[in-house]
This record gives sequence, structure tokens and C-alpha cells, in this order.
Amino acid sequence: MQLVSFTVTNYRSITKAHKLPISNSTALVGPNNEGKSNILKALVTALEVLSHMRTTRVYRGRVRYLQSGLDSYDWHKDYPISLQAKHPDGESTFNLEFRLSDDEIAEFRQEVKSNLDGTLPIQLTMGRKDPGFKVLKRGPGGSTLSKKLDPIAKFVGSRIHITYIPAIRTSQEAHNVVASIVDEELATVESDLVYRKAMEEIAQLQKPILDMVSKKIRESLKEFLPNTKAVKVKMNEEARYRAMRRAYEIQVDDGVLTTLDRKGDGVQSLAALGLMRHASESAGANKNIILAIEEPESHLHPNAIHGVRNTLSRIAQKHQVVMTTHCPIFVDRSNIGSNIIVNKSKAGPATKIKEIRESLGVRAADNLMNADLVLIVEGEDDKISLEALLKHHSSILRDLISSGAIVIDTLLGGSNLSYKLSQLREAVCVTYSFLDNDKCGLDAFAKAERSGLTTLTDVTFTTCHGMKESEIEDLFDENIYSSMLQTVYGISTLSPRFKGNKKWSDRIREVCISQGKPWTDELEAKIKYDVAKTVAASPDSALNSHKRNSFDALKEALENKFTNAT
Repeated sequence: MQLVSFTVTNYRSITKAHKLPISNSTALVGPNNEGKSNILKALVTALEVLSHMRTTRVYRGRVRYLQSGLDSYDWHKDYPISLQAKHPDGESTFNLEFRLSDDEIAEFRQEVKSNLDGTLPIQLTMGRKDPGFKVLKRGPGGSTLSKKLDPIAKFVGSRIHITYIPAIRTSQEAHNVVASIVDEELATVESDLVYRKAMEEIAQLQKPILDMVSKKIRESLKEFLPNTKAVKVKMNEEARYRAMRRAYEIQVDDGVLTTLDRKGDGVQSLAALGLMRHASESAGANKNIILAIEEPESHLHPNAIHGVRNTLSRIAQKHQVVMTTHCPIFVDRSNIGSNIIVNKSKAGPATKIKEIRESLGVRAADNLMNADLVLIVEGEDDKISLEALLKHHSSILRDLISSGAIVIDTLLGGSNLSYKLSQLREAVCVTYSFLDNDKCGLDAFAKAERSGLTTLTDVTFTTCHGMKESEIEDLFDENIYSSMLQTVYGISTLSPRFKGNKKWSDRIREVCISQGKPWTDELEAKIKYDVAKTVAASPDSALNSHKRNSFDALKEALENKFTNAT
């Protein structure tokens, strides 16, 4: 059961309804004190009430016997203060729309005895009275569902699990999570006969001590309360078992073994995040887990932030994550609409990457301000040739490059890949890399991948069949530039030194040396630049038909990447 939209009205600073799409990973972004946390807390409050409905009863549209779930709602604090005098019986309204899988539709039919088309819109109201519960289904089926609110509430409550992780994450929060884990795990051993016998022996050893304490207390009390006949200090069995469960401490060895409460804020924050996530998944077995997180970047070093982002991305593959953030790293660049911009208590999905950058205060370079996707290449010559080739071979990419939606950026050396990717992530850019298939390109990618800056789905290498190493010039038909090399540099590609399976720059170097030309890095750069200009002048015939496979793969990947990004 997946939450697909959420609407809140009259909750704290939010007085107008905002229908917000909820995806697998949703980020609430915007300046401080503009309503991000209030929207997230409203969602948490509504989901907590729903999750507890499996043990309640809905009668005449009101939720009865709700023992928990309303701890976070206080009418005096959460209903807008500016409206309280005028509307003393006013209520906050929360609309949640769920999408059910085929299996859940069948389960709904079996448990509720009604049919459903796949969507289940629910409205909760909260105020001074018991919470209100409605199904907002229109049409002939709506009236039938409105008569079955109690089984519907139990159906929903048994299938969702909400975990809220606040911005301030301390060692105590980690301890609280560990306490619940330890309680649950030790419950299995407490039924073991050996364990129970050991606990009985402990009780027998404690009994004479407790009897002695009882006698001393009786004697003391009798001086002031002469009618005192007996005092008995007793530890009940459950208390003894509970004490055994709580007799622990958390030690973390991150180079120095110390207790968690002696670690820094960053370590405590990460520990709390990790343990809460574990507890959430354990408690939410067979349920849709919704993880609501306030500022996951709080207290963390940049390297740790990348790690948390990767963890949240993995969670979002199975469950749903909703977060508030000021950090561009947590923005979903592949699905612009999953980022909710909150400003002046108004909220709505972003439609352009520029809106997200402005809400985060990101200062992108002029050429990146409107870019939705950045293609990273190694050098200026790669940029010149690829821009012409992509425009010629793809009308989609031609329009995107011409409009500035896709920008080609250079590394000035493959080893700079991690630095460039980090810069572009801060600028909220979707990136794709096209790298030489040589040691430099492969090592640079491996380093960036280890740092969580890219993945294998975001790169294409210039592979050529039968070649161990290859680069972009290996994709070109030598007939397109051979006469230019002869005229400008006095070298011929007809030389046997130019044949073979070495990469292009190694072969052209051997040609130059064999034909009496001094080989330098400057000469290599100049030759590559002139080859790129020649390719750009004739993109229709520049590619070698037997070696263009990686270019075609790049073209297709970019088209798909941009389609997904928008």
C-alpha cells in the first residue's frame, strides 16, 4: 500500500490545502521557518493515527478507543492559533490517498467485502473531539464504502508503519531503539528452561537480602506508624526480567572503543539513523514503511552525508522516504516533481531544476543555471566532437543541447572526475559521464563510485571491440582526418605504426616519432583539438561504423536519462 498524495489544512502555520505528490523519495526543500517541518509533522501525525487504527473502532465517522497515536497532536498548539478564537471547535484536516497492489485489492475485497479500483482516498480530522475518519471515494461505490469505515480503518492500519526521525538525534535516541530491539530479541530466550532456572536461582539469592531490607524498613516505620504489622520489599518476576534486558551499554569502536554517549554528535546522529532504520524495517515486516526524516544532513561530515544519501536511496527502492532538507545532495535529480518546494507556508512540486536551486540558495554557474543534465567528458576536444555528433544523430538531444537543458562539461583530465561530480551535485545537476576506456578513466570512475558520487548506470566508456584500451578518437573514421594530419602536421596514418590495437593516442605518438616529429603533451593536445574540429565539421561521416557502438549507447542513455529526469 503506497501513499501517493497528501493534503493538509489548518495545521500549525498551514491554513490552506496543498495536495502534494508523495513518491518513493520525496524531499521538502525551502528556506528556514517556511513550513517544511510542519508539513512533515502533519504527515507523521496522520500516519501515526492510521497505523493505530488496527486496534480501534470507527463509529459514526469517529475513531473510538484510540489509546495512542494522538500524542503528537495538541489542539492548542497544532490548530492555527490565529483561528482558535473564531473557531473553538475547529479541526485540522488531513487527506491521504493510497494506491493498492493487485494482491492488496484482493485482500481488501476479502476483508472489507467491497471492491476497489486500486486507489483509496482517506480523510482524517483532528481537533478537541475524537478523530474523524472518512473515505472520500466518489461514485456509486463511495456510499457503500462509507458504511464500512471500521473494517477499512483496520485494513489500512495493519498495512502501514511510520517511523519519524527528528533533526536532533542523540545517543539517548539510539539507546531507546536498542532497548526495543533487545527487549524483542531477549523475549525468545526467556522461554528457555535453562534461562528460567537461572533467573529462579537469582531470585532465591536476592530473597534473604530483600527480607532483611523489609525488616529494617518495618522497624523504622513502626516508630512513626505503630500499627505497622509488616513490610515486604519484593521484586516481581517481570521487573527482574526487564532489568536483565536493560542491563547493557552501547560501545562503538570506530578506531577508539568508547560508549556511544561519549562519541561526537555526528557519530551519535549516524548511529541513531541506522538503528531507527533497522527498528523500522523489523517492526514494519509485510507493511509499507514510510520513513519521515528531518534534515538527514544534520551534524554530519560531507563524506558521511554521501553515505546517508546512498542508504536512503536503497531504502527508497523498497519503501517510502519523506524528508526535509537544506542540502542539495538529498534532492532527487532524476524526478524533479518529487521535490516539494515550501515557501511562505505554501507548498507544491517543483517543475524546473532552477526552482529547486533557487529555494536552496544554490549558486550555479551561468551555463548550468537552467541545465537539467550535465554530460561530463574528459577534454575540450571531446566536447567539440561530441556536441556536433549528438546534435546530428539525435533530434531530441539537438534540441536539448541547443536550449541549454543538456550541457557538456569538461574535466581537463580524467582524474578530476570525483571533484567535478561533487561540484555538480552541489549545483543540483543530474550527471552522466563519457570516459576513455583506459587506466585513467577506469580508475577515476572507480574512485568516484566508491565515494558514492556515481554509479555504473551513469557512465559510458569508449569501448571498442578487440581493443584493451580505447578513447574517443578510436570511434572516428580515420578517413575524416587523415588528409588534415598530412597537411597540417606532415604525418600519415598510412604508416604501419598507426595499425594495431593500441589506443589512438599511443598509435599517433608512434607515428609522429617514426616520422621524425618531436612528441610532446602540447602537440598531442593540438592534434586532438584539430581532429575534433574536423569531426565537428562532418558529423554525418565521422564515425567508424565498426567502432561506434559506445557512441550509440551514450546517445540512447542520454535520451533515457533526460526523459527520466523530467
